[in-house]
Amino acid sequence: MLKTSDFFYELPEELIAQTPLPQRDASRLLVLDRAADTLRHRRFPDVLEELSPGDLLVLNNSRVIPARLFGRREGAGAAIEVLLLRAREPLLWEVLVRPGRRAGPGAELWFEEGLRCRIEQSLEDGVRLARFCCEGDFLALLDRIGRMPLPPYIRQELRENERYQTVYATETGSAAAPTAGLHFTPALLEQAQARGIGVATLTLHVGLGTFRPVREREVAAHHMHSEWCSVPEQTAQAVNETRRRGGRVVAVGTTSCRTLESMCEGGRLLAGSRDTGIFIYPPYTFQLVDALITNFHLPESTLLMLVSALAGRERILAAYREAVAQRYRFFSFGDAMLIL
Repeated sequence: MLKTSDFFYELPEELIAQTPLPQRDASRLLVLDRAADTLRHRRFPDVLEELSPGDLLVLNNSRVIPARLFGRREGAGAAIEVLLLRAREPLLWEVLVRPGRRAGPGAELWFEEGLRCRIEQSLEDGVRLARFCCEGDFLALLDRIGRMPLPPYIRQELRENERYQTVYATETGSAAAPTAGLHFTPALLEQAQARGIGVATLTLHVGLGTFRPVREREVAAHHMHSEWCSVPEQTAQAVNETRRRGGRVVAVGTTSCRTLESMCEGGRLLAGSRDTGIFIYPPYTFQLVDALITNFHLPESTLLMLVSALAGRERILAAYREAVAQRYRFFSFGDAMLIL
C-alpha cells in the first residue's frame, strides 16, 4: 500500500521560484526519456526538438480570475479574506474564508465598491457557499478589486497579473493557473505548428482539488474535490485522429492530463463537459496521454503522484533529486519538465 511519505523529497527553500522570469520561454527544461531511461538538461524552446511531426500538444485554456477578495464582516468590522474557488451560478460561489471561525451561515461580508456576500452554507474541508451581490458585471468588478490567488509558497506580490496567465487563456474560471503552460509564447506555438506538431485546447477550471494537501497516511484514502472540465468536439477529433495515426498526445500540464483521462471512454476522447474528481497515482494505466509537459511539484502532493504514475515513482524522485542538485527553479514560476 502506497503511503504519502513515499512521495517525499528534500527541497531547499531557496529553489522555490518567487517571481517569473522576464521571458516566458527562458526557463530550463529537464527531459525524462522513459524509453532510454535518461535525463537531458535543455532550455524550454528545445521542447520542439523532443517532439515529432504528427504529435499533438493539448493545452488547458482556462483563465485565472483575480479570486482573492479582502473585506470585513458586517458589524464587527473584522478584516477577512475570501478566495473564490468555483462558480455554481454567476453569483453563487464555493469559497474559502480566512479567518473562517465566525464566517458561518448567515454571515455578511463587505468588500470594495459595494460588493458584498452572504454565507449560505458550510461545506466540507472548510469550504463555504457564498452568494454575492453587486451593481453591474461581477467578473468585471473582480478584475478591478480582486487580487491574483498566488500559492502560499510565493511570498512576493505579482507585478503583472498577465504573467500568471498563459498566452492562450480564454475561458475565465480558475482559482490558480495551469502553470505548465506559462512557458509557452505565441511564437513557440507557431513554430510547433510549422513543424507539423498539432495544437488543441480544452478547459479545466483549477480549484481546490488540484492543490489540496494529502493529509491521509495512505495515498488511496485521499479524496479529490471535483473540478469542471470541458472538451470541444474539435479537440476530441484531433486527439482521436492523432492516436489513430500513431502520433503522441502530449498533455501540457497535469490539468490537461486529468481532463484527457477523465473524458476518455473505450480508448477514445469524448467531447462534452462534466465534473471530474479523478485522482491519478501509481499504478494507473494511462488511456490517452503519451507524454507530459509539467512544472515541478510539491513533495507528497497529488500532482507528484500523477507524474509518478506516468514515469514511475523511483524514476521521478531520482529526476527531482537531479533537479535539486542542478539548482532548477521549482513550482509555479519555476522550470519545466518533459516526460516522454
